[in-house]
Amino acid sequence: MHLRSVHCFIWLFALVVYVTFPNSVHAHVQQGQAVSFVTGLEHPWSGLDHVLAMIAVGLWGAQLGNPAIWILPITFPLVMSLGAMMGLLGIPLPGIEIGIAVSAIVLGIMIFGEVRAKLYLAAFLVGCFAVFHGHAHGTELPAGQSGILYSMGFVIATGCLHGIGIVIGLIHRWPVGKLALRGSGAFIAAMGVFFLWQAVS
Repeated sequence: MHLRSVHCFIWLFALVVYVTFPNSVHAHVQQGQAVSFVTGLEHPWSGLDHVLAMIAVGLWGAQLGNPAIWILPITFPLVMSLGAMMGLLGIPLPGIEIGIAVSAIVLGIMIFGEVRAKLYLAAFLVGCFAVFHGHAHGTELPAGQSGILYSMGFVIATGCLHGIGIVIGLIHRWPVGKLALRGSGAFIAAMGVFFLWQAVS
């Protein structure tokens, strides 16, 4: 388990470094082809509401342990892709920003309360929230870029954020780590309330 975590962390770190470099570094990209992929890769990092909710999925999965630690971060991107397809096709979904804010509130509460939900309920809850996040990504496809490559990019970036949550969540094995995770859950839920206030105001 420790070796897997190290490999995951190395991969995530490399991806973060790649994303944070200026676009001018990627001089081999031509004519908007891979640009779409890079745009998708960068997109989830641009909104704190997305970042916190996606990290929260990994944190909660780590709290729940096997097999949830892997099932939840797999469920979210898969269902998110369906939501993204809806957005790309122009299929409306009401209350996108509210749904995203509620996802941060609920997931934060799950982490804060160390809620031991049954696996199918946890996966269903995560999947419901994933639709809103995916739809938001899909509707924000820049004009003239490839929807497929863009989608691939933000799905990979989402997996990266889940992975960060998992790696951080491994500290729950220690008493101090459990307290720290509960504190992070409270913070995520509080930020979700702030996002909700922004969405309805």
